[in-house]
Amino acid sequence: MHGKSADRRFTLLKSCGALLAAAVLVVACGGEPRRSQPPEYYTVRKGDTLYSIGWRHGLDYRDIARWNGIGRDYRIDVGQRLRLRPPSGRAHASTRGSGGSASPRTPPAPLPQPPPWVWPVTGGVVVGQVRQPSGGVGLRIDGTLGQPVFAAADGKVVYTGSALRGYGQLVIVNHARGWLTAYGHNSAVLVGEGDEVRAGQRIAAMGLGPNQQPMLYFEVRIEGKPVDPLTQLPRR
Repeated sequence: MHGKSADRRFTLLKSCGALLAAAVLVVACGGEPRRSQPPEYYTVRKGDTLYSIGWRHGLDYRDIARWNGIGRDYRIDVGQRLRLRPPSGRAHASTRGSGGSASPRTPPAPLPQPPPWVWPVTGGVVVGQVRQPSGGVGLRIDGTLGQPVFAAADGKVVYTGSALRGYGQLVIVNHARGWLTAYGHNSAVLVGEGDEVRAGQRIAAMGLGPNQQPMLYFEVRIEGKPVDPLTQLPRR
């Protein structure tokens, strides 16, 4: 009897261990974190840009501009109230037809052509993916304190600052066709908002991450949505 009881306990513990391992694997390898719906309105604060607001809420800055009648200069003012959802009547159309049957699902459009990318650091150790409170998924690249950080493609600096939680001292660069890149946890920023930069140009110096180790957090987005940087960067 004692032998059978011990066997049952061992089997139970083994099953629980397998379930726990499976749960850990799901958390570690699951898809992007589910992003909560943005608020209907947002009041512009000091240091905000249309790009940083879109980044924080996972929206394309061009959509925010369109919903609020903002011109191509994308200028916003402190205290301005911005709509972060489509105006009533402009939401995505229902997928159901008049007969009650579901209409065919349109396949997702291909991503716009990306710019020619270069790595944002020379050398460094790619530790893996990091998930941000904003819902972004980027790369953690370990290196040395003060190591040069480079623009990953030609573009325009559209945000510098530390107002976005989880990014430290941050630089965001706008590239062609809706592509954006972010460079977080810098010890020094060498460019300002509005500066035009070239691929491979030094824009910052590597700083310390949340674990007080030198690192760069690098993120790529298209139309406000995160894209795995390793699918974009050239192979080393």
